[in-house]
Amino acid sequence: MAEVTVTEHLLLHQKKSPHATGQFTGLLYDLILSGKIISRRINKAGLLDILGGTGEINVQGENVQKLDDLANHILTWRMERCGALCAMSSEENAELIRIRPEFPSGEYILVFDPLDGSSNIDVNINVGTIFSILRRPQGHAGEIRLEEVLQPGANQIGAGYMLYGPSTMLVFSTGQGVHGFTLDPGVGEFLLSHPDMRIPRQGRIYSVNEGNRRNWSEATREVVDWFHTCPTKDGGSYSSRYVGALVADFHRTLINGGIYMYPADAAKPQGKLRLMCEAAPLAFLAEQAGGRASDGMGRILERKPDHLHARTPLFIGSADDVEAVEGIYARFKNDQLP
Repeated sequence: MAEVTVTEHLLLHQKKSPHATGQFTGLLYDLILSGKIISRRINKAGLLDILGGTGEINVQGENVQKLDDLANHILTWRMERCGALCAMSSEENAELIRIRPEFPSGEYILVFDPLDGSSNIDVNINVGTIFSILRRPQGHAGEIRLEEVLQPGANQIGAGYMLYGPSTMLVFSTGQGVHGFTLDPGVGEFLLSHPDMRIPRQGRIYSVNEGNRRNWSEATREVVDWFHTCPTKDGGSYSSRYVGALVADFHRTLINGGIYMYPADAAKPQGKLRLMCEAAPLAFLAEQAGGRASDGMGRILERKPDHLHARTPLFIGSADDVEAVEGIYARFKNDQLP
């Protein structure tokens, strides 16, 4: 089989996309280059002084890891100069990042989590970069306003992630299916390795942090108990797998099927995961691959954020598994009606 680079694949598929522009191709080129640089730094993490925390607390109230800070700097520095963006939003920055006047700007908006799962770096477990690409609404000019960025996930024109593990992978979609590429370090190129990725209709793995069980609602406990006892398609039992890095757990779910769950609880009544930089881009991929993504009551991609760091519960993966979750929550909601 001929080796197809990510650039070749992108140019081929852009012909079918209504968003096909040279500016968009340039955006993805610089985003991919940023991922290669981050991957190289992570591969040397044990040899360089980039493990552990910085001693700072980010806007999410979480300890900032040195590699969080490094990945965020690499992405913001390079993407500000790519000429395709009018604004960026990072999990690590409290405010919207507007492109400065000294750099050329474009019509796209990039939202990203620079290093998801960074607390796992010290124990050499997979981490990743998650990204979402939006287009500035038509008819708007001048300095971009926050309201223009707060769009529902259904408006995304591209989304994906780079997974840094035993190999470095890029998985992304521009609305023409989901495709995976593996970085060949010998030639420095991402090569097509997983064309047209599809999530099985029903899986056999559920992924959730059951250490939070005491804070769950009765409905959420029933949701998880359902996966303890329901049969898989072949009559077997579901298995539990939980890495603790969203991008790693989702990647397994994308390939093998099943469901990843991060419900709301008493300590996090709005949920923990960020809607714009985590849940929405992965929901875009899930739907493009034939799966589903829900907050337990409805489609993630229909939720409109009210601020940059809005949070959400997330149930994502195989369509039948997510539908089962929504059915349980709907029943509890109906049971509460007079």
